[in-house]
Amino acid sequence: MNRILSLIAVTLLAASAAQAQPAKRRVQTPDKTEQTGKTSATDRASLMFPITDAMPEDVVWKRDIYRQLDLTKDKNAPMYYPVEPMGKQVNLFTYLFRLILTGRVTAYTYKLDGNESFDEKDKMPVKDMLERYGIYYEDQGGKLHVADSDVPSAEATRYYIKESIYMDQRTGVFRTKVTAICPILMRGADEFSTEATPYPLFWVKYDDVAPWLAKLPMMPSDLNNVTNMTADDFFTMNRYEGTIYKTNNMQGKVLRNYCPTDSDMVAEQKRIEKQIDDFKKNVWGDGFLPDTTKKDSLEAEKAMAKEKKSTKGLLFGRKNKAAKEKSAPASSGSAKKEKSESSASEAPRVSARRQRR
Repeated sequence: MNRILSLIAVTLLAASAAQAQPAKRRVQTPDKTEQTGKTSATDRASLMFPITDAMPEDVVWKRDIYRQLDLTKDKNAPMYYPVEPMGKQVNLFTYLFRLILTGRVTAYTYKLDGNESFDEKDKMPVKDMLERYGIYYEDQGGKLHVADSDVPSAEATRYYIKESIYMDQRTGVFRTKVTAICPILMRGADEFSTEATPYPLFWVKYDDVAPWLAKLPMMPSDLNNVTNMTADDFFTMNRYEGTIYKTNNMQGKVLRNYCPTDSDMVAEQKRIEKQIDDFKKNVWGDGFLPDTTKKDSLEAEKAMAKEKKSTKGLLFGRKNKAAKEKSAPASSGSAKKEKSESSASEAPRVSARRQRR
């Protein structure tokens, strides 16, 4: 009986020890992403090159703007040069192309309506992209290889970007954050046609490429040839220049749908920019709504200036009066003296002699 009881006690102790074992000591089967190593590579890039905080999900105001960047302009030139790789220096398109080709960054299909979608069904296979746009590649043991001379970086002279202008209620400031990037190939210009046809390639999520863009140096100025800026700094500080071609609206229209002429397009772009500026000013009470506080302060300032002016005039009058009263006796005395002297000089002199007796 004692032997049976001891066996039962040992069994209960073993079961309790198994339940008390820490979770991290238990053997777990690694996930598929850990076996491939793609997620860990992205995590390492995020840790080595941290980027700015993501946009909060509970913002109180946000406006999504789509812009077109022309890389032939001076402000956007850092994204385009060098056109061909020069040592470790590459332009933005070559860098993005290599990241997508090696599987570090995911590309998403550019749809006909121009809206970006980062769903699983919209992922673009790299091989389909290469064949669709006629980019020469070689399949080396299941790995796609594209030579530097075959990367169409010279044709990527435009970009579409989506930026979100939002108010961060935690800090009380407005921020502009780039959320998506789409490179565009300009093809078709020859001796018979002067205008090139745009071919948007794909969308990439900015948060996916930001850790890698923090490793890409840029030369932001012709006057200073030091590469003291990264591509992530370039987009974070909004150093680019682009024209608005679309905004997020309920009808999904682009500006070209309701702006038939170029002048109408420019006027609409200015109107949208002004709407955003007016909203920023209105938040702080300096916009198109009446600001009674400012009006009252101006009226009070005018009243104070008027009172100060009247007080100054009163004091000046009193000083003049006192000065006149002070100088009045002296002037009257001198006048009497002068009068007596003149009368004395004008009257005939009369001399009286004593007679001797």
